[in-house]
Amino acid sequence: MPIPEDAAPFDEMQGKLYLPVTGRITHRFGNRRNQGKLRWDGVFINADEGEPVHAVHYGHVVFSDWLRGFGLLVIINHGDGYMSLYGHNQALYRQTGDWVQAGEVIATVGDTGGQNRTGLYFEIRIA
Repeated sequence: MPIPEDAAPFDEMQGKLYLPVTGRITHRFGNRRNQGKLRWDGVFINADEGEPVHAVHYGHVVFSDWLRGFGLLVIINHGDGYMSLYGHNQALYRQTGDWVQAGEVIATVGDTGGQNRTGLYFEIRIA
């Protein structure tokens, strides 16, 4: 499934993307983590266990597995150096190599990777 013909490039979507899950943001980009020197590189969205996690934009799944500190993690490459990360999932529905469309369910919310509450870690990286 290649790039949809009518889809805008990721860099044109600033301010137009929906959150990947419904919930309350409890940690924001740049906030301190555990009163230490480390800071959040993304957001943590409190959400109920099992809630569907949606891809925020079309792309190619480049990682779908367990990663220390992130638990069950999906990483989607959106092209031009943009990637989105979805961590602490309960279950993963897409595998490395899959193509996904915006809004497609890619996982469910969980508490894997050392979290003490259910929710989703979401980050956008630019290489």
